[in-house]
Amino acid sequence: MHQAPVSRRALLSLGLGSAVVAPLGLGACAVPAPATPNAAQQVAPGVYVLRGMSGEIDPSNLGRTANLGFIVGPQGVLAINSGVSRRHGEAMLAAIRRVTPLPIRQLVLTHVRQEFLFGAAAFEEAGTPSTMHPAAARLMAARCENCLKTLKRVLGPEEMQGTRVVKPERLVDPTTKPFDAGIGRPVRLLAWGPGGHSSGPGDLAVLDETTGTLFAGGLVDADTIPDVQDANFDGWRAGLAGLQSLAPHRIVPGHGPVVGNEQVARIARYLDQLERRTAQLLDTGTALSDVADATQLSEFAGWDQYDTVHRRNASVVFLRHERALMLRQP
Repeated sequence: MHQAPVSRRALLSLGLGSAVVAPLGLGACAVPAPATPNAAQQVAPGVYVLRGMSGEIDPSNLGRTANLGFIVGPQGVLAINSGVSRRHGEAMLAAIRRVTPLPIRQLVLTHVRQEFLFGAAAFEEAGTPSTMHPAAARLMAARCENCLKTLKRVLGPEEMQGTRVVKPERLVDPTTKPFDAGIGRPVRLLAWGPGGHSSGPGDLAVLDETTGTLFAGGLVDADTIPDVQDANFDGWRAGLAGLQSLAPHRIVPGHGPVVGNEQVARIARYLDQLERRTAQLLDTGTALSDVADATQLSEFAGWDQYDTVHRRNASVVFLRHERALMLRQP
């Protein structure tokens, strides 16, 4: 998962790629964010969001920092991400049941970050199958047992009771196979980058075509620093360009308030400035220990987790530049 600590050797191994996407042609329109964490707010007809809390995962927010959501069609419900724990997943199921008695056809897990994944245990116990991109499922299988141990230590055994890694029942690559949500309403899964590698391996976005509402998964955060640990920057930029072409009416980001399409350009600027500044620091011989302090990006200083995730991002990208330089040397 993105928030797990990584070694210098692991950071040096991260790579890049590219992709494209076709246009949809929807207009941009921002909507207010939900006011109460984990209470569903309708942001468009039949489209609901459970807003996550700010900050990194800790006992004060129970780790419930991710935005979750669901789409209600005439034949059922599509759930999008499941929360950080079995309890969080149960809370999401209860929120869905307060809206509709229709069957929950499937749960889409958009990307491999711990606050989005572990509630899937509650969905599985309720008979709802989970769906992931194959690359995301491989990453989850490789990492998530260790991440779960960390979560149990941070949030405590009571809060994490019954939480476990769930193997997805359905693997879907939307670039090779059409997606059927099974809810009687047109929903598209979207992926960019080599093998679906954009902000992370196997990242998915979910587009409700009826309302032009996009659940951006790991591609877009709002008022929150995005985590770049597993990112493929070329694939991520291709994804952001694809989102701009789609021009959704509203975007439900992975973290932060529901926004309009203008947030896509802000994330692109953050990535550009982060890469440019860390490259400058490598050129001037800055030591790794000084990189976080030296990578000050004033435009984003007010975003949540600027003092934590941004500092980690600076080291990650600096080491990528360093690795690329080493590979170019004879």
